[in-house]
Amino acid sequence: MRLKDVFTIDFSLLFASLSLTTIGILFIYSSGITSVGTQNSDEWTKQIVWASIGLVFMLAIAFIDYRRLRDLVVYLYLGALALLIYTFLFGKLVNGARAWIGIGSFGIQPSEFTKITTILCLARYMEDTKRKPESFIRFLVSCVIVFVPMLIILIQPDFGTALVFIPILLIMCFITNIRLRYIVFLILCIGLTCVLMILPIWFSYVRKESLSPVMLLVNLKFITAAVGTLGVIGLVALVGYLLYRKTYFFWIVYMITILAFALSASFASHKVLKNYQIMRLSVFLDPSIDPQGAGWNIIQSVIAIGSGGLQGKGFLHGTQSHYRFLPEQSTDFIFSIFSEEWGFVGGIFVFACFLLICLRLVRIIRVSVDVFGASIAAGLSGMYCFHFLINVGMTMGVMPITGIPLTFMSYGGSALLSAMIGLGLAQSIFIRRFEH
Repeated sequence: MRLKDVFTIDFSLLFASLSLTTIGILFIYSSGITSVGTQNSDEWTKQIVWASIGLVFMLAIAFIDYRRLRDLVVYLYLGALALLIYTFLFGKLVNGARAWIGIGSFGIQPSEFTKITTILCLARYMEDTKRKPESFIRFLVSCVIVFVPMLIILIQPDFGTALVFIPILLIMCFITNIRLRYIVFLILCIGLTCVLMILPIWFSYVRKESLSPVMLLVNLKFITAAVGTLGVIGLVALVGYLLYRKTYFFWIVYMITILAFALSASFASHKVLKNYQIMRLSVFLDPSIDPQGAGWNIIQSVIAIGSGGLQGKGFLHGTQSHYRFLPEQSTDFIFSIFSEEWGFVGGIFVFACFLLICLRLVRIIRVSVDVFGASIAAGLSGMYCFHFLINVGMTMGVMPITGIPLTFMSYGGSALLSAMIGLGLAQSIFIRRFEH
């Protein structure tokens, strides 16, 4: 550590993260207040401990040269994968997911730290292959690095955390000049898969049309025949491209592969998704189909946010939270409590803090002296932005409930500590922006 490094850290990034963490502690405290004014939860004290530990980690990592991690990232990545597998086999079952390990009441969620190790490993690979940015193999290996931990997390099952790996991959690929056609291919595959996955749910639970032709999307015989037919067409087009090098053959293969992948993945998703996850998607499409059950969360969250008005009801004066209308109010729906008590003005401040974090990370990408640092900052920006957009969108009813916490604000030691570690890496890159 050098004394001059203290004066070169990004104070804007530090201010935004500490502001959000402080607000989070205040409203975790508020979430534990009952309708008679008593405090029945010690979560806020635990969050203070985790925040203090996270701040120490963030500052310690900030003053260590991030480039020293290059030789360690593969071991960190493999260690994280081993921990994920151990968690899947022997971890504690919490809210239907085997995603925690620990002793007694103390536990950690390895998947939170795996996001950081995956970013580091992918950043190392991107730098090692920077001389061949347009290579398809580079894109393929990048997908493998990200999808391996993502799939392990998905089978725990922790659908929300698994989703975070997608924007990390896309943004890091874009920043490191991987061909746009490959990135668009991945986006189209994921987008079409989501559409085909939701359509049967829409017709079954919302429109109540179980005999609709759309229900063929969950029929094994139809999917097998469709994918087989597309495979034959794609193979013929591939042979045509290899023989004649005509561009239209390439694009036929491109589109056929997207459609075949989406059909297969959407069918598989219906076999993997649990009933409560299907209901979450259903009530996102129409909360009124189960207003006393799965739709309750969204309805009460929207009521809480709307009742806050411009300036809110005042700290510790919320009704939706104190009368326990909101479930998971210290974690998934912390923004709902916050908006009810601090209103639109408070919401704008939180939005501004997250925007500042994202803008500063973009700045760090631009001033980084190497691909390794720029890639790390890009991956972190994708992680923080996705958490914010999905969680806040979820509380407003414009995104499905996925269980993704609001970074820095939601209760949870593992999530807060991994977020602080990420900011420590970003600060380390920023501090050394003039070192070549």
